[in-house]
Amino acid sequence: MKRAVSVSLGSPSRDKKVIVNLNGMEISIERIGTGGDVRRAQQLYAELDGKVDCLSVGGVDLYLYLPTPKGKKRYPLRSAFKLVKDVHHTPVVDGSGLKHTLERRVFELAKPQLGGEIPHFKKAFVTMAVDRLGLAIAANEVSDEITAGDLMMEFDLPIPIRGLQNFYRVAAILLPIVSYLPLKTIFPPGYKDEPIVPKFHKYWQEADLIAGDFLYMRKHMPDDLRGKWVVTNTTTAENHELLRARGVRMFITTTPVLDGRSFGTNMMEALLTTYAGKGRPLNDEEINAYIDELEFLRPTVTQLN
Repeated sequence: MKRAVSVSLGSPSRDKKVIVNLNGMEISIERIGTGGDVRRAQQLYAELDGKVDCLSVGGVDLYLYLPTPKGKKRYPLRSAFKLVKDVHHTPVVDGSGLKHTLERRVFELAKPQLGGEIPHFKKAFVTMAVDRLGLAIAANEVSDEITAGDLMMEFDLPIPIRGLQNFYRVAAILLPIVSYLPLKTIFPPGYKDEPIVPKFHKYWQEADLIAGDFLYMRKHMPDDLRGKWVVTNTTTAENHELLRARGVRMFITTTPVLDGRSFGTNMMEALLTTYAGKGRPLNDEEINAYIDELEFLRPTVTQLN
């Protein structure tokens, strides 16, 4: 049996192991959280190198991207690369491939589950656009207005970024700086089990579509999300009930739900890389081809209320 492992800086409470059958190929996928323990994560990567078919980085990105006239510009998070410095044989992915393909196409791919129609929204709130750029672009295409919450979620600044073009301008200034920050300053929420602290109510309430990484979403979500659509990822059955209790109407995970859990794009990209068997990360064109080939790689749509 082939094996793909995600070593995450996130909480061990979200660990999960599932066996997936893709066209007769059995692949074990496993998420191992270290609760923010960087040294432990480095050790696990080194120990698993050459022993598994693909490794994925969870809890932090290796690269962040911005569109350019010629495609996209890549900003490496240099401190994150220290996590995988001792990996020399096994291919390593961070989920960015699926973020720019699968998540970019989320509404197109979910269309059959949505009655054959792609919904349209007045306002979208993307909690963190910088690490879900494909999802932010997808949300922008189905909404009249979009607000990025990056400065709120990452820096606790009550400053909304209105519109994708304004987000690109802000990100172009900040990303060259962010790429040099130490790892502890760019940890996402969720590396430990944290309480929810509702903040920035206005931007949640004015939106009818909320999109982004679930852990950033959970960090400051309000108690009342009645009637809203949520598009996210990396969720557990407990997270589903949390959203149901807050009144969320429609819930879409950008990757399939497996045994009650939607794994992160990094884990799903590791699964796809293992299935492809090329011994290297896949490019966007290859990933899109596999998305079209495999019915397995589809969003999961759930009406909660």
